[in-house]
Amino acid sequence: MELREGLEPASPNAQYFNSSVLSVSIICVMQSEVPIEINEARAISLLNDVFLPINTRFSSIMVKDRKGEKQWKKVEVKLEEHVNFPIFPTGLLPPSYDEYLEDYLSNIAMEHFPQNKPLWEIHMVKYPTSNAAGTIIFKLHHALGDGYSLMGALLSCLQRADNPSLPLTFPSHQSSEPESGSKSVCGRVSQLCSFIFNSVSDFGWSMLKSTLVEDDRTPIRSGAEGVEYQPIMVSNMIFSMDCIKHIKDKLEVTVNDVITGIIFLGSRLYMQEISNKSTKSHSTALVMSGYKSIEEMLKPNSKVPWGNQFTFLHVPVPELKDHKSQNPLDFVLAASKIIKKKKSSLGVYLTGRFLEIVKKLRGPETAARFVHGTLRNSSLSISNVIGPMEQVSLDNHPIKGLYFMVLGVPQNLIITMVSYMGNLRISAVMEKGFLDPQRFKSCVENAFEKILKLLMMKLLFKQRFCFSFLNQQIEFFIHNIDFLSINKSVQFIYDCSSFLSFSM
Repeated sequence: MELREGLEPASPNAQYFNSSVLSVSIICVMQSEVPIEINEARAISLLNDVFLPINTRFSSIMVKDRKGEKQWKKVEVKLEEHVNFPIFPTGLLPPSYDEYLEDYLSNIAMEHFPQNKPLWEIHMVKYPTSNAAGTIIFKLHHALGDGYSLMGALLSCLQRADNPSLPLTFPSHQSSEPESGSKSVCGRVSQLCSFIFNSVSDFGWSMLKSTLVEDDRTPIRSGAEGVEYQPIMVSNMIFSMDCIKHIKDKLEVTVNDVITGIIFLGSRLYMQEISNKSTKSHSTALVMSGYKSIEEMLKPNSKVPWGNQFTFLHVPVPELKDHKSQNPLDFVLAASKIIKKKKSSLGVYLTGRFLEIVKKLRGPETAARFVHGTLRNSSLSISNVIGPMEQVSLDNHPIKGLYFMVLGVPQNLIITMVSYMGNLRISAVMEKGFLDPQRFKSCVENAFEKILKLLMMKLLFKQRFCFSFLNQQIEFFIHNIDFLSINKSVQFIYDCSSFLSFSM
C-alpha cells in the first residue's frame, strides 16, 4: 500500500465495509431512566473530552490512494455537525412516541455517511417512550471498528450508576464443554486428517456460498436486490442470562451455542407459520466469530488491539421436522457441533487469505463484492457482544436498557445480542413489510420456552429416576448391612452423594 505522510492504513474489513457495494453501520440505542437534560453545548463538551480521545479514527476520514486503497486521514472535527436533536410533536403519549422513534431509527438507518467528515453521529431523543424517559442513539460506521471495539469505545464513555469510581464488570464467557484428555497416536492422526478435510471442505463451501450457491427464498429471505436500502423495523426480546447459563451448563455447550440454537428454532417456527414448505428449505446463518473480551479493552493501558477483527462462520439452519418428533434441544446441540467444527478448521483463515489475494490483485472493490455476495446469499446474520453486569449511566443519566443493530447488510433479517444487567437482549432488524416483527418475536420466545421446558422435564425425570434407584439401594443396604464391610459402606455412601449431585 502506498502510504502518504500523516495517514494511517485502513484495515481490509474497513475497506470492504465502506465501498461502492457495501456501507455497513452500527447503531447503539441507550434507554435513559430519566428525562435527557443534555443540551448541545454539554454534548459537544462530552464528545470532545471523552469520546474523541478514545481513538484517532473518530476524528479521521477515509481517503483513497492512486491504487484505490483507503487510508485514515486525521481532520478537524466540527462536533456540532455530528450532534442531532430530533423534533417530534409535543404533548403526545409514550405509545405515540414509540412510532416516531421507530420511524426515526429507520430513517437514520437508511442514510449513508458523507465521506467528507468522520463516520459517526449521535442523536438525543428527548421524548418519553413506553420503554424510556429519553433515548440516546449512537450511529457509527462499521469501518471504524468491529462490534467489540465500538462497544468498548461507547462503554468507556459510561460509568457505573451505583459507584462511578468502580470499574465495570462483565460476565464470564467460559465454556462448559468438557476438556478432551490425551489421545493415542492413532487418535491424533485421525484428528489431523479430520482437521485437513474440514479445512478444505469449509473453504470450498465458503467459496461456493459467496459466488454460486445461495439460500432458498423463504419467509425470512426474499432474495431481492437492494434489501439493504429498504426501511427497517426492530423487534426486541429480553431473556434471563441465568436461564441461558443453566441450559449451557446442562448441555455442556457455550452461551453462543444456546443463543444460536434458540434463533435457529425460532426462525424455523416462523417459517412454519408463514409457509410449511419452508421448514425444510436450505437456509444458512452467518455467525460472527472473533470478538474478544471488552473487559480487557477497558483496562488501563490495555494492549488489546483496536480494529475489525472478526470472521463469518457459515452455519446451516437445521430443518424443522414433524412437531411431534422434533427435539428442540437438537437445535442447540447441532449449532454447538457445527460451530465447534468450523472453529477448529482453517476454513475461515483460508477465506481471509483468499480475500487478501483478491484485494492485492484486483483491488478492494472486487474483494468487497465477494463479501457482499457472502452476505447476500445467506439468510441471516447473528452477532453478539458481552455487556456490563451493573447498570451504567451517561453524564448522570442511568441507562435502563441498551441494544445495538447492524445496518446496511444485504439481508432481510439481522440478529444482534448484548447482555446487560443479568439479561440478554436480542434485537431482530428486519425489512419493513416483509417480515412480521411481532410474529417473529413470538416464535423466538416460543423457541426459548420449548428448549428450557424440555430441559427441565428431562432433569426432573432424571431426578425422579435417581431417587427411585437410590431408594432401592438404601433398602438393599439396610437389609444387608451385616454382610457389608466398612470400606464398602463408606464407598456406598460416597456413591449415593455423587449420584445426588449429578442428578441436581
